[in-house]
Amino acid sequence: MDHDFYQKIRTDIRTWLQTKTGKSSKWSEYLLLAPDLFHLLTKLALDKDVPVAEKAKIAGALAYFISPIDLIPEAIVGPIGYLDDVALAAFVINSVMKNCDHAIITRHWAGEDDVLVLVQQIVDVSSDMLGNKIWDKLKRMVK
Repeated sequence: MDHDFYQKIRTDIRTWLQTKTGKSSKWSEYLLLAPDLFHLLTKLALDKDVPVAEKAKIAGALAYFISPIDLIPEAIVGPIGYLDDVALAAFVINSVMKNCDHAIITRHWAGEDDVLVLVQQIVDVSSDMLGNKIWDKLKRMVK
């Protein structure tokens, strides 16, 4: 069955969450946000109201999501490898939140909870989730 990237992420994560490892992961709730964050980044990249400087960061985060080569590669560790993608997406969306009207972000959010709160929560736990070394590398990638 041929899936687009959004559906692939969603399927991979949901399947993994049914495993013993997935069920016991304390980061499961953040992994479930990966497809919605990817969708949001895609929508923001196309929005005429998002400044070019922010779009450059968004493009970098989208490329990172799609790339098989990243700091925690999904091909090696499975869906838990999306944690760095989730953290980077939140960091970039947080930057957009600081430099744009929040309505731009909320109009594109397809998730259930308040995106502004979720993004801040992810940024707040990212160093614990990934370790300081990886989190610092990710932040340097988009500055």
